[in-house]
Amino acid sequence: MLKGLAITPPVVGRITIGRVVEKNGKRLPEKDDQFTITSQMQHASGWLLHPLDETLRKSKPGKPAGKLRSIPVRMLFNDPDLNLRAEYSLFNRKTGRPLCVGNGETCKRVTDGGITTMDCPTPDGCAYGEAGGCKPYGRFNVTIGEEDDLGSFILRTTSYNSIRTLSARLQYFSAVSGGLLACLPLELKLRGKSTTQSYRSAIYYVDLGVRAGSSLQEAITQARELNASRRSAGFAQAALDAAARAGFANGAFEDSVEESTAVAEEFYPEDGPQGSVQAETDGAGSGRPTLKDKLERKSVGLKGAAT
Repeated sequence: MLKGLAITPPVVGRITIGRVVEKNGKRLPEKDDQFTITSQMQHASGWLLHPLDETLRKSKPGKPAGKLRSIPVRMLFNDPDLNLRAEYSLFNRKTGRPLCVGNGETCKRVTDGGITTMDCPTPDGCAYGEAGGCKPYGRFNVTIGEEDDLGSFILRTTSYNSIRTLSARLQYFSAVSGGLLACLPLELKLRGKSTTQSYRSAIYYVDLGVRAGSSLQEAITQARELNASRRSAGFAQAALDAAARAGFANGAFEDSVEESTAVAEEFYPEDGPQGSVQAETDGAGSGRPTLKDKLERKSVGLKGAAT
C-alpha cells in the first residue's frame, strides 16, 4: 500500500442536488430541488448522467415532472463514521487542494515545513479558517442497485443540515439494528425547509430513512436475514470495515489530486461567495445571503421608504 495515499471506497458515480452551469463564460453552481445521479465522465455541458438516474425516475410514477427525490441505498460499512466522513475543511480556492482539515479538536495543516498537526478551534474560533473560508465538508458513500456490491456513489456536501442529519441517522440506525447498518434497506430523501436566514425561501438537505412502504421493524428483520445469508456465504463485514478504516488512515487528506478541480469548481466558484453545487444552507444559490445581497435589499428598502 502506498503511504501517504488515502485508500477510499471505489466510486462509480456521483449524487448531487445541484449542478454547475456556464454563465457569461464562467462555470457557477446552480441549486436544484431534486437528486441527480451522474457518472464520473464529463463533457462540455457537464457531468454525464448515470443510467441509474433514468431508471429510478421511471420507477417513481406520479412524481411531478419525474423529479428524483428519493434513492434506495445501502451502506458499505457497519461503522457509521466510515460511511460519512465529515471535517472542517479549508481548500485552496484555485486548485481545490486541502490546506487545513480538522475535527474541532486537532487539525492537519499544510505549512512551509510540511503537514503540521495543531489545535482546531472550529471555524468560528479560528482566524486562519475564518479568513480562508473554512467550512464543514462531508463525503457520504452509498451503494445503489445490485450490480457492484463494493462500488459506491459519493455525495459531497458542505451543508450543516445534511451533515448533522445524516450523522444522527447513521448512529441511530446502527444502534437500533444491533450494528447491522450495512444490511439495512434504506433510502436517501431530499427534504426542504425555510428559515428566517433563508428569507423564507426553500433550502434543501439530505436525510436518510427506511425505504418507502416499509417500517423500521421490517427493515431490521430484513437486515438480520441478509446478515445471516452473508455470514453463511463467508462475507466478512468486520474485515471490510477494518480494511476501510486502515485505508482512510493511510493518507493525510482524503481527496485526491484528480478530484481537486471538481472540488474547486463546486465549492469555490469563479464568481460570487464560496459556494457549493449542493443547493443547501452553505451553497451558492442557497438561503444564506451574501454581503452583496444584504446591501441590495437595504438599498431597495431605502428607495421604497423614500417614495
